Amino acid sequence: MRTITWSQAMNEAIAEEMRRDERVFILGEDVAEAGTPFKVTSGLVEEFGTQRVLDTPISEPGFMGMAVGAAMTGMRPIVDLMFGDFIYLIMDQLANQAAKQHYMSGGTLTVPLVVRTNMGATRRSAAQHSQSLQALVAHIPGLKVAIPSTPYEVKGLMKAAIRDNNPVIIFEDKLSYQMKGEVPEEEYIIPLGQANVVSQGNDISLIATSSMVQVCEAAAVALARQGISAEVISVRTISPLDDATLVNSVKKTGRAIVVDQGHQSFGVTSEIVARLNEQAFYYLDAPLTRIGAMDVPIPFSPALEDLTVPTVEGVTARAIQLVTGVL
Repeated sequence: MRTITWSQAMNEAIAEEMRRDERVFILGEDVAEAGTPFKVTSGLVEEFGTQRVLDTPISEPGFMGMAVGAAMTGMRPIVDLMFGDFIYLIMDQLANQAAKQHYMSGGTLTVPLVVRTNMGATRRSAAQHSQSLQALVAHIPGLKVAIPSTPYEVKGLMKAAIRDNNPVIIFEDKLSYQMKGEVPEEEYIIPLGQANVVSQGNDISLIATSSMVQVCEAAAVALARQGISAEVISVRTISPLDDATLVNSVKKTGRAIVVDQGHQSFGVTSEIVARLNEQAFYYLDAPLTRIGAMDVPIPFSPALEDLTVPTVEGVTARAIQLVTGVL
């Protein structure tokens, strides 16, 4: 199987869907000739032209509103939101309009649009360009939220998102664009709401989103040296959440750590832990644990920023405590 970067995988997903369905188009700041700041959409305007690859003014509420209207009238827009932090600017269009139209119209209207944006700290982008806001939108009924962790996942989930008749937000870690991974040349789709068991284990489940999957994979290697067998799971989508895969893993191992780069309080980790507690409580051998980012604005200082996010060492140490019972 060939190996390509995350950016190439996302670019392929968009191009293939635009070739398949002429209703699909992409709009956002610097998506055409510039190819976005991360060069994800490079080459699309040359193939599809400026009628389907639209550079917009710096007006997130404006072009988000245009996308909602286009989706309601038969198009399938992809909104490229340059930074996930800008979700705050489009919340009325996203949460009050896109998420509710199907319900409020009695099922006569759909809003098949995708918002692709990013998340994640440690890029030295400071407090207003480093947030991980996936829990914010996952809280809204009517929205689906995907958080891929590999080039394979981002392509499969993006294609599923574009074909879905509901609004979908897909978050990509800013440090993942040059990540390489195996991606099939033939077409494939990863259904929304389907988690993936990355590696099998018996002693503890490490349940993670986005780049935290790689953190947990490295922790699993470190734990193996201590004689501890860790199962690693990529959540893939948090809305809908694949309860069955997560619960079955915890029933097997009896222990779990849930890791996400969003702020720990009131976040993704809290929701997953609550569901596991409700559905797997009598199988637990230790308290369920969550590890998220510190509840602070993300610092610009590299030395301080690195302290705010989950680490391999932190996950490893906590897993050892849960398995050995030495707290």
